Amino acid sequence: MQVEIWSDIACPWCYIGKRRFEEALAQFPHRDDVEVSYKSYQLDPTLPEHYDGTEAEYLASRKGIAVEQAEQMFAHVTQQARTVGLAYDFEALVVANSMKAHQILHLAKEHGVQSEVKEALLAAHFEQGRDIGDEKMLECVASAEGVPADAIKQELSSGSRIPAVQQDIAEARALGIQGVPMVVLDRKYGVSGAQPTEVFLNALTQAHPLQTVGAADGEVCGPDGCA
Repeated sequence: MQVEIWSDIACPWCYIGKRRFEEALAQFPHRDDVEVSYKSYQLDPTLPEHYDGTEAEYLASRKGIAVEQAEQMFAHVTQQARTVGLAYDFEALVVANSMKAHQILHLAKEHGVQSEVKEALLAAHFEQGRDIGDEKMLECVASAEGVPADAIKQELSSGSRIPAVQQDIAEARALGIQGVPMVVLDRKYGVSGAQPTEVFLNALTQAHPLQTVGAADGEVCGPDGCA
């Protein structure tokens, strides 16, 4: 079974959804037959390489809400993250464009460590206050998971995998994906949002008989912010 997960490094519900999906996969009897890959999606491709402000200020300006309301939303997401063992730190979070991180994820896939690099980048962004737009940080994180440092430098210099990132985003549009995380199983069934573990487990169980891509709605992040 091929499982494709569209998500963004800069998406708090994507990290929570990743944890819940992994819990479901661990309970799935046929988990050894499941191949998981991560597809690129950018919530805000227009974001500058670096944003001079806090995550709350960025979200408030993007959604047209008060900073205090954005902070309340973060408090809810932080509590949900805690239920799956994640320690979000929105005060330390560095707002940055995620394109370079997606390029490195495509490179990591070629070296068989995409999942490990994805996990490390999400942790760096949401828990460690590290800059996902910083090339030295990306090299440090990816090389620690087994991606050759020279290949990382070459990719960040050439941008040769940007078309692959853009292709993932185009595929998302073609599938009608408007928010992430989005888990697509064998291109037959889609689960939208950071669903409870049991929903993902049911989707894994039921995926094969279904003939068309459907969707179950959960907490997602879209271009205008996170639900």
